[in-house]
Amino acid sequence: MTSAVPHLYPIGVDPADIDFMGHVNNARYLGWVQDAVLSHWRGLAPPDAVAAHLWVALKHEITYRKPTFLGDDVIATVLLERVQGARAFFDTVIRRGDEVLAEIKSSWCSLDAETLRPARLAKSVVAHFFASAPDEG
Repeated sequence: MTSAVPHLYPIGVDPADIDFMGHVNNARYLGWVQDAVLSHWRGLAPPDAVAAHLWVALKHEITYRKPTFLGDDVIATVLLERVQGARAFFDTVIRRGDEVLAEIKSSWCSLDAETLRPARLAKSVVAHFFASAPDEG
């Protein structure tokens, strides 16, 4: 059995992120999740795979739970859910302490860095994003 290796990505809330209602504008969450997912890729994939692949976002589905404010200590936790062909599916949860601020499901396409065409990831690369659970028993 395998489980996804979580990637923690700290988020700084800047004054420019705050909207007319006094909290982070919903559009900023999109930038945060994109930065967090790409950080996850660069942090766990082997350097040669990072150099050989680029990523384009295909879809983001964001569920907003609570507002985020200037000065909040915010962190995103990213998990690779699965890889199917050249597509990868990620779950990201943005939290302030124990409070869930937003949940994001996103899909991305891996591109060959030279041809810019969709490229499957080798199983050995995908394995870096999952940890084998110890046998129970």
